[in-house]
Amino acid sequence: KMAAPTRLCHVWVGAETGALKGGGGPGGVLGGSEGSGGALRGDPGRFRGSSVGPGGAFGGPGVLVGALDRSVSVFSTEKGKFTGGRLCPGGDGAFCGLGVLGSSVVTAVESGLVRVWGEQEAEEVSEGPLQELQAGPGLCRMRQDPARPHVVATGGKENGLKVWDLQQPQEPLFRSKNVRNDWLDLRVPVWDRDLQFLPGSQRIVTCTGHGQVRGWGAPGGHLGGTWGHLGGSVVVGSARGDVAVIDLRKGRVLRALKGFAGGVRGLQCHPHLPLVASVGLDRFLRLHGLDGRLRHKVYLKSRLTCLLLNSQLDWEEPPPQKEVKDEEGDELWDALESIPTPRKGKKRKISVV
Repeated sequence: KMAAPTRLCHVWVGAETGALKGGGGPGGVLGGSEGSGGALRGDPGRFRGSSVGPGGAFGGPGVLVGALDRSVSVFSTEKGKFTGGRLCPGGDGAFCGLGVLGSSVVTAVESGLVRVWGEQEAEEVSEGPLQELQAGPGLCRMRQDPARPHVVATGGKENGLKVWDLQQPQEPLFRSKNVRNDWLDLRVPVWDRDLQFLPGSQRIVTCTGHGQVRGWGAPGGHLGGTWGHLGGSVVVGSARGDVAVIDLRKGRVLRALKGFAGGVRGLQCHPHLPLVASVGLDRFLRLHGLDGRLRHKVYLKSRLTCLLLNSQLDWEEPPPQKEVKDEEGDELWDALESIPTPRKGKKRKISVV
């Protein structure tokens, strides 16, 4: 049973175990040991490993949950339960992107297959997709343009950024070119791990598996969308646990967000407030201000893989924490009495007769 109404959850996170957890509620944003929302779990074999995406087109506010068995379920935040879903077979690898297009589901898998599916219960025999395109092997991420859901961007390993129109998927609207060779005149490898549409502009930002952050524009005004209260800056994270706010205009790091003890698997900026939520392998959900100060964190017991903010709720910006412990057992260690280091004894002189 959920500890609080699911419609009051400000943040939804997915875990490697397949759990879907909600955070936030009447007690304040991210309150409670399980994030006030508790955890939802289906069949562990079916839901093991999850990714989340917006599901608001399915009879009210909701969350899409993708599992390793290629099932996509719809969780209704109004009813507090799973209300539907379907199987989405085809291609190889796990989901690397979920989305909604009207009453249809958009999925992308690591082999590069992007498909649009109609409504269907997961228990029924799967029917074919309504539309599909091949974005290329080694796909790492597919995201929709929030302003125009029929436009998606894809990128991966040796699979550069492309922008597609799902209504006319024969050829991409935009295809990026690799950057120039390095100072040794060697080809720079392509590895776009994640990407995002930037707000109020004709640009997309990508981050690579080699630590680069790049901004891309498209001719003809094909790119747009909304993401974060950042102006000309973006927030990026790495597998080493580094998270930073980067000024794209000047090409420099503005500040670092501290307190991480493991790889960052997902982060998202609030569209109106200067806040960014993040999850990672250290099992914590964190909420930082864009000034670099940690506002709140919750230990969620599982290795977390993805998150989704509910921007439709009224958020109260929490004050910065005065002191934050990075480890759960720090309070226990601080309570222990310190033992002084014994002094080394004087060396005894040995006389030889």
